[in-house]
Amino acid sequence: MPDLSTSRRTFLGGIALGGPVAALAGRTGSAVAWAEPGHLPRDTHSEILRGAALVWKRLPSGWTEGPFLGNGFLAAHVYHVGGQGNQLRFMINHNHVQDQRGQWEAAIGYSRLGVGYFTLTFAGTITGVDWRLDIENAELSGTVTTTQGSVRFAALILNHRDVMLVSTEPSPGEDGVAWAFVPLPSSTTRQQRRPPDYTANPDPAVAPGHVEQPMHAGGGYTTAWKEVRHGGRRLLAATIAYGYPDSTGRERAIETVDKALRHSPDVHVALHRAWWQRFYRRSLVSVPDKRLQSFYWIQLYKLACCTRDNAPVAPVFGPWFPERGNNWTQIWWNTNVQVTYPVANGANHPELDAITPAFRRYHHNLEGNIWPELRDGQTYALCHPGDWQLRSGPRYVGKPGINPNDHTGNLIWALHNTWVTYRHHMADEVLREVIHPVLAKAVTYYARFLTEGADGKLHLPETRSPELANAADCTYDLSLLRWGAATLLQSAGRLRLADPRARQWADIVARLVPYHENENGVMIGAGVPFAESHRHFSHLLWLYPLQEKLERRTFEHWASMQSRWHGYSYAAAASMETLFGNAEQALWHLKFFVDGNIQDNCQLTPNTMYREGTGFAIESPISAAQSLLDMLTQSHGGVVKVFPAVSAGWAEASVERVRTQGAFVFDASRRAGRTDWIRIRSEAGEPLALRHGIEGEIEVTDERGRRLPYRGEGTITIPLRKGQSAVVSRKGVRPDRPRDVPAQGTAQPWGLP
Repeated sequence: MPDLSTSRRTFLGGIALGGPVAALAGRTGSAVAWAEPGHLPRDTHSEILRGAALVWKRLPSGWTEGPFLGNGFLAAHVYHVGGQGNQLRFMINHNHVQDQRGQWEAAIGYSRLGVGYFTLTFAGTITGVDWRLDIENAELSGTVTTTQGSVRFAALILNHRDVMLVSTEPSPGEDGVAWAFVPLPSSTTRQQRRPPDYTANPDPAVAPGHVEQPMHAGGGYTTAWKEVRHGGRRLLAATIAYGYPDSTGRERAIETVDKALRHSPDVHVALHRAWWQRFYRRSLVSVPDKRLQSFYWIQLYKLACCTRDNAPVAPVFGPWFPERGNNWTQIWWNTNVQVTYPVANGANHPELDAITPAFRRYHHNLEGNIWPELRDGQTYALCHPGDWQLRSGPRYVGKPGINPNDHTGNLIWALHNTWVTYRHHMADEVLREVIHPVLAKAVTYYARFLTEGADGKLHLPETRSPELANAADCTYDLSLLRWGAATLLQSAGRLRLADPRARQWADIVARLVPYHENENGVMIGAGVPFAESHRHFSHLLWLYPLQEKLERRTFEHWASMQSRWHGYSYAAAASMETLFGNAEQALWHLKFFVDGNIQDNCQLTPNTMYREGTGFAIESPISAAQSLLDMLTQSHGGVVKVFPAVSAGWAEASVERVRTQGAFVFDASRRAGRTDWIRIRSEAGEPLALRHGIEGEIEVTDERGRRLPYRGEGTITIPLRKGQSAVVSRKGVRPDRPRDVPAQGTAQPWGLP
């Protein structure tokens, strides 16, 4: 066991070389292995999820290849680092762990902080692995083979408790396999705009079974662990506790580990598995392309690993802190958040919405995102980066026409996410308590800078279209402002509010200047055309996701230049094509990204993570899962569309409990290239307009087969009360059970098979 008074130099050396700084003590305890994964009866979900398991037959070498675990707070990433032939690393982190020095901008003063990694050191050199990440049970298991023997293991992060459990069973020759923990420096990894007076947090305090990390701002965080042994089996329990501002979390971390090991792990593991199995059964999506189908389900797993409605909003790399970090050390509100969360709506997972709760709990911090002289209690805006409490530090949203930056639209775009989530559930208390009051203050920020032109229109001074260019009458900002004002009028009407600001909102809707256009369609802004390839679709927000109007010319001009596109560009393009009903082009864009093609040094990685150069992120693959959903269902504009953009090559598709705007939940089946039936349930009693896509004569009945009245043909309206269901089918066809549709060719598992 190394000396526990190890110096700072040793810590830093340990990071580079993988050397342990605190060995894990073993002791005799209760049973240390849990039962093999228990499955529900072999239902359709089990078949799909087993097929979506990630597989490793080769040793993963880092963030872009390794299996990952999480529960919305605690997270782990497992991989091997070159040069250490006899070690695995379990990188561990927690969504709450961040600095608290608000004198600097959020990416530095509120920076996410790396915690550290556990090393599992073998007697021999690793010669092979056989691992399986079972997403149905959120559990990694398998074997590591070495020159001296082998070690069987299973690892998971409990869903209901911030504890990582790792069970190991070494063969003869590997009896000495041992755990150790290496803390990372408690310092931002961001270099851009790093102030000269910035200093890392103090050195950690190392003790048997825990490492305590104090912070200059007060409080801190503690990693604690313990291993118990019974015969040849061993069980490691580890946790991270964040204690700001009053403690370092030491007592809580130690107690959490002790409680986890006090009894057999079977009870904890059973609770964990039950949650995950219930999670997946909230909806079902099956398509013939099984690699794409597995990708979709892995993204739902990933999203549930990194966020929850009671957890922080996910930062750029999720809770999986890259070992060497990067500049993306907090939450980016100018695209990343906005494209990460929408898939939770259609997939019927309200428990993954962290955006709405963030605005509910921390909206008062939004005023601190604007320049002090503009603060009047009635004005909100949102910077990027910011932290999960919506704080930006001394970095402010730009003043249009004075010091423009690309932050002006962040808040309204994020509120559009919240609005779409609301529309999928129709909980009016969210509209009343969160969306309407926060959106009103966001629109006020823009309204303060509007001026009337000689044309009688309201114009916006120079702002910045994110990552593109500065422009007056910037399309990005105009589209968000127009949507915001119109939505405030709608929400005031629904809530029956006599809001004195309604006159101003109506004026904005009526007189806001139209988008500036040229021969290629809508421009970035006045006098600023879209002239070269770029990843960001900020000048197209009116098309997607706002869906204000359909106009193809601007999209085609953007899509004609793809050399600088990144992952989320292809996902957005796929979703945009579904709006036009262009199924084959939508699938092409989606497959180009999901197939791992490299564009502008960006690529989907073997474990379905994503890299941009040397930076790591999660938003692009998760947004690509939304693109698949957009092929299967849409519900903008008050019309529910079923299978609106399914490739002609997909003869079959099946969905269950997919959720749409208006709080409708539907099942549907496609066979032999045509839609057979749709079963749709109203959860809020909203008006239903359904574009069913069924060829020929249809029947509309209730669940018992009794005819229901309807109007229309291709798009029909059905008067459904709250809780009532309708079945729309081809004449003579009765609904069957949702299913895993037949595969179209073979599909290699994700991971390193």
